[in-house]
This record gives sequence, structure tokens and C-alpha cells, in this order.
Amino acid sequence: MQISAVREALADAARAVVLPDGLPKLTASGYVPDAVTAPHFFVAEYEQVFDRGMRRSLDELTFTTRVLVGRGDDRAAQQVLDLMLSGSGPASLKQTIELARGAPGEYALGGLAHDLHVMRVQGYRWYEHAGTTYVGAELMIKVIGQGDG
Repeated sequence: MQISAVREALADAARAVVLPDGLPKLTASGYVPDAVTAPHFFVAEYEQVFDRGMRRSLDELTFTTRVLVGRGDDRAAQQVLDLMLSGSGPASLKQTIELARGAPGEYALGGLAHDLHVMRVQGYRWYEHAGTTYVGAELMIKVIGQGDG
């Protein structure tokens, strides 16, 4: 797997989230941005396990991604974040990102990986990024794919 391409594909998938009318569109990046335009999703750290299959046939990556929401109104910001962290619905990051799995028998992320799975949410809290405080959370995403690609 080409990690840079997978990062960008995850960000592309997240951009398809549909937030309720009146809210800004979700921005997304494959890397930790210098500045955030909230609400913002980005791919941060990752862990990689090599050789899940023989002869470099399968690697497993676990990406830590973050979503940050501006806190103009603390309660409203948390409600928007809750929508994006829900397991289903048009604003659900889980549902939206997992659409990039493709149809049965297709590779995920436009052919970059065998499969992906949004596993869990963690770290729901206040985050400071570039001197500004946001409410946010982390989504852990597992991606499996060809080890020698």
C-alpha cells in the first residue's frame, strides 16, 4: 500500500459527509494541517503491522484520525460532533468513510487497499491546535492491503 495515497483517500471519503443545513461543509486533509478550518477531519498518526500474510501479501495499518469542531457555542459544537460520530446517518463519518469500501469483490479506497473498517471513537475532549481550542474526537480506522505494493 502507498501510505500517502491511502491518507488522501481517507480524507476524500470523509469530505462526503453531509452536515445539516446552515453548518459549514466539513473540510478534510490527509495530513495534520498547520491551520484548521472547522469542522475539520484529518489523518494523524498511524501504526503499521507488516506481514499479516505470507510473502508480504498483507499489511495492516491503523490510522488515528481526528475531527475538530469550532466551539463558538460549546453545546452546539458538541451536538455537531455527535452527529459526525454517530454510527449512521448522512453526517456519520463511519458510514460515509465505509462507503469507500466499494461493492462486494471490489478493492477499497479506489483500489488502494483490500478493505477498511472504522473501528471506534476515542478521545472525545477539548483539543488545542495551532493555538485555538476545539471540541473533537479521534476515529480509529483499520486499513488492510497488499504489503509489497
